[in-house]
Amino acid sequence: MLEISEIFNAAAVLKEVARKTAIIPAPKLSSEADIYLKSENLQLTGSFKLRGAYYKISQLSDEEKARGVIACSAGNHAQGVALGAKHNGIKAVICLPAGAPISKVEATKSYGAEVVLVPGVYDDAYARALELQKEHGYSFVHPFDDPKVIAGQGTIGLEILEEMPDVEAVIVPIGGGGLISGVAFAIKCLRPDVKVYGVQSTGAPSMAASLKEGKLCHLNDVHTIADGIAVKEPGVNTFEMCNKYVDEVVTVTDDEIAAAILALIEQQKIVAEGAGAVSVAAAMFGKLPIKGKKVICLVSGGNIDVNTLSRVITRGLSKSGRNYTFIIDLADKPGQLSGVCSIVGSTGGNIISVTHERINSSSDINGCTIRLELETRDSEHVDEIRRALTEAGHKVLN
Repeated sequence: MLEISEIFNAAAVLKEVARKTAIIPAPKLSSEADIYLKSENLQLTGSFKLRGAYYKISQLSDEEKARGVIACSAGNHAQGVALGAKHNGIKAVICLPAGAPISKVEATKSYGAEVVLVPGVYDDAYARALELQKEHGYSFVHPFDDPKVIAGQGTIGLEILEEMPDVEAVIVPIGGGGLISGVAFAIKCLRPDVKVYGVQSTGAPSMAASLKEGKLCHLNDVHTIADGIAVKEPGVNTFEMCNKYVDEVVTVTDDEIAAAILALIEQQKIVAEGAGAVSVAAAMFGKLPIKGKKVICLVSGGNIDVNTLSRVITRGLSKSGRNYTFIIDLADKPGQLSGVCSIVGSTGGNIISVTHERINSSSDINGCTIRLELETRDSEHVDEIRRALTEAGHKVLN
């Protein structure tokens, strides 16, 4: 289906179009491994998708180009196809899930593509794109299950080996599997000793489930903040390639993804979308056997909606122990709240808000409940404050 020569050809075609994104040291993200980031979030259009989409369009015949192209996407592939079509002077129609981030929809429109919003998720947009293809004769640019698209994504693997020949493991996000298929194929052909690991969200583990079952699995529902990898069923080609070339696939939770996004912002000054941060989440939370190894986490995209980013940061603060809400039962008499605040202050916590409730079915008749939202250093600091409150005789409910 795919030869390594195709990926080298894709690299030549993309040389004047795609950026050769930097590999950035990230020593603070894990104490167990030597972590580096392949920053495809800084690619043109904000994600790796430009590579596969542009290469696929460049290989169409003049007749196919004349008919125009159609694609379906959660957002990033849409922008890659739109830019590729614009560069080639052809029409592009993009079907996106109606719930796609506004930033991705508007960015796709800005490249001159016609956008069709479809109720549902990626798979619903895919079905509509196929209907429109039959009606109008467009050339379909699949987001992941196409050899040309996979070859374009595989150029990332070539860049990794060129810039860091002593890499020992590469961690790659998985949605439909096009990115990891190309990267794993390129790396295993040239350096079979390098481990290639895949990561999915626990809310959309279609490839992980398929590999476990040994056959394609279709999920009835997907739900994750990593909208770019919310795919119900992987591709036929990508499943086969992952089964052959990928060493292991793991999953991470939305809370872990949020914590990874926050860590990338704070420690690396890098903005990643949920799908782009799953590789980092897997490294941060010990999901893979990478202790003592030189590891590259592929940050596949940075197109996160600002409103979503705000919610993710809040979630990330909670997951990493930087923000915590204590619920405490107190006797309803003078000085109790003051005593609690004194303990929190003496242990270094910063109170953000206080909610006082006298009427609560779980409290004593002469008692009350308070909710303290705190800024804290980490999970150990939260435990320290809880111990201090308990030792002072306070009943901590949460």
